[in-house]
Amino acid sequence: MRYFLDTEFNGWGGALLSIALVAESGDEFYAVLDYDGPLEPWVERHVLPYLDTVPESMKGPRLSRRDAAEALAYFLAHDPKPHIVADWPEDIALIAMLLTTGSGMMVTVAAPTFEMVALPGFSTAGNSKVPHNALHDARALRDHVVALG
Repeated sequence: MRYFLDTEFNGWGGALLSIALVAESGDEFYAVLDYDGPLEPWVERHVLPYLDTVPESMKGPRLSRRDAAEALAYFLAHDPKPHIVADWPEDIALIAMLLTTGSGMMVTVAAPTFEMVALPGFSTAGNSKVPHNALHDARALRDHVVALG
């Protein structure tokens, strides 16, 4: 099944702050990770205020990287061939790093495949109900890619 990915992170090369996968079927995963240290000013203004702008059922405590990785593995556990679609390369890098839990270790997931789609003129944030919220941006990505056929 295809899952549409979006992440929010603390500036270029920065720590993962939130991650969302929206399945083509409509199932959704959203997690906000513990973060410490200063945030990039742009992130503090445009991302931080919207991290909890999700349905009440998806709100929860900030997760450690390990807990977020295990929650993600649980979400994908039913799918023998998860195919993850993103429109930004850093999103793919961040989910791959999240699956890695230590030196030579990773959470148990079926081998995912990754696809980066080029969508000239399309902006997930520009088409999102809550720009720069990973869940809403992933929904916008799914809606756009599915509409393209």
